[in-house]
Amino acid sequence: MNNNPRSSPDKSKRDLLRYAGLASQLLVYLAIAVAGGIQVDRWLRIFPLFTILFPILTLAAVFYKLFKETSGSK
Repeated sequence: MNNNPRSSPDKSKRDLLRYAGLASQLLVYLAIAVAGGIQVDRWLRIFPLFTILFPILTLAAVFYKLFKETSGSK
């Protein structure tokens, strides 16, 4: 058993920063996907297909990346 009182707060701060960074990446990727989808839809003058499709594909990719980064095997 680890009796070091500093290990738990340090680990929780590190985990908090790690997950906050992943969350901010998710928001940035989604914003880029929506903006790109809007631009492609305006360029092609079609129903907002890409405005819907790009964020869905982005979410799938980000969740895959999140799963890979947070999995227990290192």
